[in-house]
Amino acid sequence: MKKHWLLAVLCAALSAHAQTPPPTHWRLATGYRAETFHTENIAQFARDVEAASQGRLRIAVHPNNTLAKLADIPHAVERGDAEAGETILTNLVQEIPLAGADSVPFVVGSYADARRLWLLQRPLLDKHFERHGLRLLYAVPWPPQGLFTNRPVKSASDFRGTRMRTYNQSTLRIAQWLGATPVDVPMVGVNDALAQGLIDSMITSAVTGVENRVWGPMSHYYEINAWFPKNVVFVNAKAFDALAPAQRSAVLQAAQAAEARGWERSQAVLQASNDELRAHGIKVERVPREFESEIQRMGERFAREWVRTVGHEASALFVPYYTGPSTP
Repeated sequence: MKKHWLLAVLCAALSAHAQTPPPTHWRLATGYRAETFHTENIAQFARDVEAASQGRLRIAVHPNNTLAKLADIPHAVERGDAEAGETILTNLVQEIPLAGADSVPFVVGSYADARRLWLLQRPLLDKHFERHGLRLLYAVPWPPQGLFTNRPVKSASDFRGTRMRTYNQSTLRIAQWLGATPVDVPMVGVNDALAQGLIDSMITSAVTGVENRVWGPMSHYYEINAWFPKNVVFVNAKAFDALAPAQRSAVLQAAQAAEARGWERSQAVLQASNDELRAHGIKVERVPREFESEIQRMGERFAREWVRTVGHEASALFVPYYTGPSTP
């Protein structure tokens, strides 16, 4: 009798095991190092998904261009070479011009502004991602772009006759509007340019300033918050739709938590970088009111030009942004 009972139990266990499908495995590609706060946030997202799905969905994170190069990650996910990926929004402007809103200078002045812009931008971007067979999960900003100088500045006129490091069309035009001489220097050449006294100012983030140890040649860092570039995490729509409802829910809940956590982490990284700059003798402050007004006027010009270039969708984004309630 006991043998029959044990045999029945074993058969039931084997039958239940046979009916349980194996876990689903996803690969998530990113071009950034594992140590960046964006990648650390993605790793937590993957752990959250696995926990919420009770191990039924497991996401392996492939950082530092190991699965696909940063510029090719959207196409890799679209093709199904990876089930998920991360890229910076400005990487998408050729196919999705609306993604370029992130790089329009002096439109947003704070994390609150950047968040409000994102809430308006997301539903518009969702449609574009869907057309490419992708599903947008969440976005997290990098710390904003600020202004390093080797002398104090009070207004735009202080830049006349100086040399400003440029690296794209936006920074080139900013230098020209300020009356500075543009000096094209890639990030890998910044330290040499500073050591040789080739540049007097540059627009980059406080984080990058710390990574390149710009103290010494640079004495001031102005929090102009020129723009807040964002990274987006997305998945292949077919891969997402193939999941069981509970697994899809786990992904969306983890994405919502990752976005909230990532925005907080970005601000914490900015504060830590500012503290590090101060500790090395760099004066960190907001720009004087006169210069801030000039910056705002430049931002309005940039925004009008971008709207004319992109068209209706740009208006659909910026009109409610500029006419909606302001943020402190």
